[in-house]
Amino acid sequence: MPIYSRRSIRKFSSKEIPVETIDQILDAGRVAPSAKNRQPWKYIVFGGQKKDELLNVMESGILREEREEAVLPDFANGIADAKNTLRAMREAPIVIMVENTNGHNPFEMLEVHGRFVEICDSLSIGASIENILLKAQELGLGTLWIGNTCFAYQELVAYLHTEGQLIGAIAVGYANENPVARPRKKPEDIVEYRI
Repeated sequence: MPIYSRRSIRKFSSKEIPVETIDQILDAGRVAPSAKNRQPWKYIVFGGQKKDELLNVMESGILREEREEAVLPDFANGIADAKNTLRAMREAPIVIMVENTNGHNPFEMLEVHGRFVEICDSLSIGASIENILLKAQELGLGTLWIGNTCFAYQELVAYLHTEGQLIGAIAVGYANENPVARPRKKPEDIVEYRI
């Protein structure tokens, strides 16, 4: 069952993915549940030279965050991980950028109503991404759900020419590793019954 065999993949083979397969995994994301049926997701698929351009932009943002006045100084200890994520993204033949079409720039303040809408839309997009990851696993692909785009948020949004909120990315390809399952909390540590 894909839900138990799925792993975060950070090493990919160079084997190309047919467009029809990409369409299948994105369609699985399309049918996810969403708050008020807003379906706030948008997926922008990058491969080849366009992917290289995108990742060069991401690298410039990571380097800016590392060398200049950081926009996210409290995240400085995550820069090494962001560089490793970028390496994995370069190996993957496909990178899918994930946008919240209703979202706002995270550096802007929101009123209470807008914040709750954003929370619900983020939950919806998370469900959509999980559908994509599970469908990819079912089709024999490996994936990496990426949040390290935050280190290059401004650069990536400018490159994408979007007014939506950049949520993150998904690297997709054929796995070139077989990682063991990461430790998980025990059910009794995370579940409380009040029935």
